[in-house]
Amino acid sequence: MPSMFRRAYVHRLPMRSPDDTGALVAAIGRGDIDPKGIVAILGKTEGNGCVNDFTRAFAVRALQQALAAHIDPKAVGEIAMVMSGGTEGALSPHMIVFETRQATEGDADGPFATSLALGRARTPVLASEHLGRIAQVEQVAEGVRAAMADAGIADPNDVHYVQVKCPLLTMERIEAAEAHGARTVVRDTLKSMGFSRGASALGVGVALGEISPGQLSDEMICRDYSVHCGRAATSGGVELLDHEIMVAGMSSAWRGPLAIDHAVMGDAIDIEPARLALARLGLPIAGQVPAAERGRIAAVLAKAEAAQSGQVRRRRHTMLDDSDISSTRHARAFVGGALAGLFGFTDLFVSGGAEHQGPDGGGPIAIIVSRA
Repeated sequence: MPSMFRRAYVHRLPMRSPDDTGALVAAIGRGDIDPKGIVAILGKTEGNGCVNDFTRAFAVRALQQALAAHIDPKAVGEIAMVMSGGTEGALSPHMIVFETRQATEGDADGPFATSLALGRARTPVLASEHLGRIAQVEQVAEGVRAAMADAGIADPNDVHYVQVKCPLLTMERIEAAEAHGARTVVRDTLKSMGFSRGASALGVGVALGEISPGQLSDEMICRDYSVHCGRAATSGGVELLDHEIMVAGMSSAWRGPLAIDHAVMGDAIDIEPARLALARLGLPIAGQVPAAERGRIAAVLAKAEAAQSGQVRRRRHTMLDDSDISSTRHARAFVGGALAGLFGFTDLFVSGGAEHQGPDGGGPIAIIVSRA
């Protein structure tokens, strides 16, 4: 009798440029990846991560073209392709391919009671005047619930990571909204990224029960950072008008050796929560992850944010005072360096801009490992 369980696979692949799909195509050719089972692809591209970062759309187009040779266009369109711009410092451009397959009979009899579970969803198009406001919070919350249902996760406590790719405002979108009598939350396109990330993170928090709707209002979004979600990772982009959502958690309906856990960094150099998460996943370490164990780590996913206080552990930082380089770029490089020192490698999915994602200046981190 066929197994009714699913099994998740996670593949971390290098990228030589935003349009480089060579490692993905080779993995498909070897049979390491079944393109029909790809749920999502998260990528770090070497753009600036700001409004005019078109490396994200460039990477998505290249992935779509590469996969079109293997699966039909409708299936390609269903894959969540979340490109995060910015590999400042020594962060290495890469993609993480999340794949699901039907578990084999051997998998079904495996030793683990729960395993990594994956789900995805897309929301309707968001009207520009709703970006950064409660309407966006509610839309994302509904999308997260749909992604949880797709993953077969009923208990929000079993969710460890929610990735949301959200839209931003351009001057064209702002003018279009104003032409029919609406006003956008802000007219600064770069600031609109923060509002979109923040509202999306609050939506994740509502869906997971971390945040009560009664705590929220249009006025507190991107102002009251005491309200935050510890499992949301949101990233803005010009390349879409809706939201792409991927949920990762643990479920007894899934099989395989992969497991995920999460932690919340209190500030940009707070690596100890990540170390504790590693220990919970069966990798207790005192220093840097030893070379012999690094191969067990399938993915590291983190958020980075310049503290609004202007300080890190009572020492002044200048990330918010730099008029030449966005603070998100500074934060990615800084947090990426801190985490690389712990994990021992640089292809880390560190995304900048953590509004309402963890405490001010900190942020969530999720780790996926292959258990012994």
